This record gives sequence, C-alpha cells and structure tokens, in this order.
Amino acid sequence: SVYAITLQPDGKILIGGNFRFFNGVIRDHIARLHANGSIDDSFDSNRGVNEKINTIALQADGKILIGGDFTKHIGTTRNKIARLNADGSLDKTFESTVGANYKVRTITLQPDKKILVGGDFTKYNGINRNQIARLNADGTLTNDTFNRGTGANGDVRTMVLQPDGKILVLQSLEVVESEIQ
Repeated sequence: SVYAITLQPDGKILIGGNFRFFNGVIRDHIARLHANGSIDDSFDSNRGVNEKINTIALQADGKILIGGDFTKHIGTTRNKIARLNADGSLDKTFESTVGANYKVRTITLQPDKKILVGGDFTKYNGINRNQIARLNADGTLTNDTFNRGTGANGDVRTMVLQPDGKILVLQSLEVVESEIQ
C-alpha cells in the first residue's frame, strides 16, 4: 500500500508506504518513479527503512524527509523520522536517533527551514511532546517560543501551514487552529 506521494520539481514522483517491492523490484517502503511510472534506478532505496512510511516532505534543497513507523534505515537507528539525500541515501547530519517514541504521520516545512512533525507520539528525543513538535533544520527540537500548550489530545493526522503563520491540525477528524509563533 502507498500512503504518501510527493511530486518533485523535475517531474519525478516519490512514493512511500507499506511495501517491499515495486513492480517486482526491491524497494523497502520508498521508491522514486519517473513521470511515466517506471522506477528511477538512480534513487538508492532498495534497502530503505524497516517499516511503513506515512509521510514524505521535500525540502527546497532536494533533501527528503520521511516519517512513519520505522526504527532503522539500512541498519542505522532512525526512530520514526529520517532525512534522505536527493539520491536516496541517508543524510546522517539529521539527528533522529532518539526521534519520536511512536508513529510520525505528517511533516510540514516552514519557510524558516524549521520542521513541524505530527503523529501519535508522546515524546520526541525523550522530551514530552504530545503529538506535535517543531524541529530545527538538523532534526533537533527547537528551543524557542513554539507554543503548543499541552499538545494535541489525539493523534495528529495532517497539518497545513497558513500564510499568517498559524497551522491547521487535523487530529482524528477534528480540525484545530493553533499559533506557531
């Protein structure tokens, strides 16, 4: 099953989900396709993550953020979130060794390169973060004025950044507006 799809500016398509193969070729939970649907063999994903991918976000620099149920990328610990280089290899400069303690379902990028993460987790990097966290570009938790209150009261399914800097959060079929200042 495919749970996430993202279109790259060059027309290539990133897909993530709960699959081991795509068109008979090993692609552990992530693959990049050409516009015609054929596998892009230049994307190194034949031994990707060990569990399902729920979300994919493409950074302006071409790097790829993935979130899901996984704990490893080709043997390297990456708990529920990881960043890949444009060629599909693991970006080891993104710190997510501890990461989230449960599923990441959505990733939203802010214009200032900070990263909003939502899901079913209660901790991020061992610190209480009920279902929503904001990260620096390197994957560490922000230490700023991000006011999430006590967090969401249910799993965060998706988020949308509004032009005024607020975010809309969909949690278990309920839309909640929140400040991110």
